[in-house]
Amino acid sequence: MQKRIFATAVALALISLAPQILRAEDNTEKAGFAVAVSAGNMWFLPVKAISMAVGALSGTLSYIVTGGNTELTQQIWRDTQQGPYIITPELARMGIGQRPLLEEKK
Repeated sequence: MQKRIFATAVALALISLAPQILRAEDNTEKAGFAVAVSAGNMWFLPVKAISMAVGALSGTLSYIVTGGNTELTQQIWRDTQQGPYIITPELARMGIGQRPLLEEKK
């Protein structure tokens, strides 16, 4: 009887000290999030490439039209060449905001 009580006490102590190990994970949610990020990148990457190409041409054209205004040209290039270049899970979470349902359960 004492062995059972001792074993139960040890098991409870281990469970209370390591909740992360025993935490259930929702694989369906993770898979859905991965599919959504991949689908978003399928559209985002070509659009970003087109935006950067148009920005490079517009910056060059602004340099020619304004007679050598390097500040304007560099500003156009800087605006169109800034990241992000790919949608990451962190970026997607920032886009939807802080939602308690999507945060890790502790």
